[in-house]
Amino acid sequence: MSKRSLFLSIVLLSAAFVGAAVHAQEGVADKDDARARKIVEDADRVRFPDEGFQVDVSIVTTRKDEADDERTYRVLSKGNENTVVMITAPASERGQIILMKGHDLWVFLPNVSQPVRLSLAQRLTGEVANGDLARANFAGDYNPRIVRTDTIDGENYDVLELTAVDRTVTYARVLYWVRQSNSAPYKAEFYSTSNRLLKTCTYGKYEKVLGKLRPTQLVMADALHEGEKSVLDYSAMKLRDLPDKVFTKDYLKKLE
Repeated sequence: MSKRSLFLSIVLLSAAFVGAAVHAQEGVADKDDARARKIVEDADRVRFPDEGFQVDVSIVTTRKDEADDERTYRVLSKGNENTVVMITAPASERGQIILMKGHDLWVFLPNVSQPVRLSLAQRLTGEVANGDLARANFAGDYNPRIVRTDTIDGENYDVLELTAVDRTVTYARVLYWVRQSNSAPYKAEFYSTSNRLLKTCTYGKYEKVLGKLRPTQLVMADALHEGEKSVLDYSAMKLRDLPDKVFTKDYLKKLE
């Protein structure tokens, strides 16, 4: 074999090895991405059922040197793209209704003919953004990747970094702890576009609801102002047949 032929053989063999290595790495990356997405999807189903449902939410916000502020809401949700949030207290705000269709959000006010457009990231009350209550679709709103495993109180948790699919979602970036044994969310840290920690959410008071252990309390703590937090308590969750027409602007005045 000539030197030229030998050189070409070595080059081709090296290229084959590199190609195989790249292909293997891509295969591992695809499997990791699929596993990360399944973890987030399973955790979404732990928080809320896939079927149409109704749930009541009480939110108590605590701030320094201020009286606690309590508000209550009734949430109707179907799938990941359709949600209605009705304010039930305080009485002065009763009758206000928020409609979410995909990433689009409007608030309907009594005695105002036209709805007002909102963003998911706008504050609803206390430490709670509109998207925290109206949209809980981490799997659809973020691209996940597993960054590490943490052990907390003897339990192993997958720690995932969630990156927003676009600018319309509630947060730019989320760190998310999900228990490996049962896909139960444990904690989430929410970051701004400048990678500043905004708030931390812990999921607690797990109870058997609609056949599955679900968190019935969320504590959202302000990372920028120590001691300020909102506690969300979920109750009276039940499955409900919700036709698509419920999630239309024309139907909202008929809701009770």
